[in-house]
Order: sequence, then C-alpha cells, then structure tokens
Amino acid sequence: MTRFIGIDPATNTGVVILGANGNPIREVVLKGKGKSAPGGITQEQRVSLENQVYSILKPDDVVMKEGIANGNKMLITTAKIHGGIESMITRRGLKYDEVAPNAVKKFVNVSGWIGEPGSKQRLEGDAKKEAMAAAALEHFGYSNPRHDVVDAYIIAKIGEAVYRVRSGEKTLDDFKLDYQREVIWSIIDPTGYKEYEKTRKKKSKKSNKRPGKPAAAGSHTHSAEQPFLF
Repeated sequence: MTRFIGIDPATNTGVVILGANGNPIREVVLKGKGKSAPGGITQEQRVSLENQVYSILKPDDVVMKEGIANGNKMLITTAKIHGGIESMITRRGLKYDEVAPNAVKKFVNVSGWIGEPGSKQRLEGDAKKEAMAAAALEHFGYSNPRHDVVDAYIIAKIGEAVYRVRSGEKTLDDFKLDYQREVIWSIIDPTGYKEYEKTRKKKSKKSNKRPGKPAAAGSHTHSAEQPFLF
C-alpha cells in the first residue's frame, strides 16, 4: 500500500505519514536519544535519530523531505542531520524528492515576509509557526499543536500531489490554486519551471517600465539644443 511520507529534518524531526487516501495515519516528532550538546546534536543522538527514521520507512513509501534553508544558522548540524536521513532513505531502497523551505510555505500561500513594501521583515520564529498552522487549517482542515508536525504534514501533501501527477492520476490543471500548481511543477519539471520563471520575470520587468514621454504635437525629433529628459 502506497504511503506518503513528509519529513521536516531538524534536531526535532517532524514526520507525517499519509495513507493511500491522503489522510494522516501517523504524526510524530523524532528526537535522537543520548547525551545532548548545547546548540547542536551529538553523534549518539544523530545515530539514534537516523535509526528511528529508518524504522518508520517501508517499501513503496513515497518520500518528500524539506531541503536546507538558505542562510541556515546551524549549517553544519543541519547538514549532518539531512545527510543522515537521506542515507536512511537510500538504505531502505527508496528514492526521495526534496522541496525547498520557501516552496513549502508557498504551497499554502504563506509569504516569507510581512509588512508593507519598503519596510518588510522576514517571517521567523513564532510568527512563521502561527502562519503555517493557520494556513494548514485553511487549506486542508488540518491542525496539530507541534509546528514540526504541521510542516511535515504540508510536505507530505506536496509529496502526495507530486506522486498523483507523475502517476497520471491527476494533471497539474486539477490543482486550482496557482501557487500549488507551481510548486508541483517545480519538482516534477525543474528545467521547464525555471524557463517559465525567467519568462515571467522578463514580462514583469517590461510591464513595470515607465512609459516614455510622448513627443510634442507635430514633431517626432528633438532640436540640436533641446536636452533629452528621458
């Protein structure tokens, strides 16, 4: 039976398993057991965490994990956790897709910024957690008191959507929300999506250009002494 696994790797790793019908059958936060280290994770804890992830996975699971965020403040620790989890997935004989943190937020229409143009601030900490919780409830009717689980649930839903399009059960057009369609597309066809983004940005730049000043009536040229103002 196909299961959809969403993994949000961290020292507290959120994992949500969806059944074939897309409903959650397991929601858990995994934490490595053993001696702790301030601001990081010990090898003992990391191995314990990896073993727990390995024990959850089964053949035929469809796995989606969140990637490492740009500007991560604990990059070495985060990279070790991600690498260990990826190794466990591979040892289980499974493949996985990766979704960028910003794309996870985009899938439920959460912006990475708050405030008005010119004074925007990055959405972080409790504000991000609350925004993601509200968005999961709005889009899927899903709630959980653990933010790690909420993120893992959204990641699992992305994995389910990607699987259903790849398998032919659905098409991109079946997803009516533009932002969800774009996230799915970016994972299934990253090259095609990048070209789409380039084209869209070019069009946006052209439309934002200030129109030129109209020429004076009856004339389409400037005199030699007339300064150019545009």
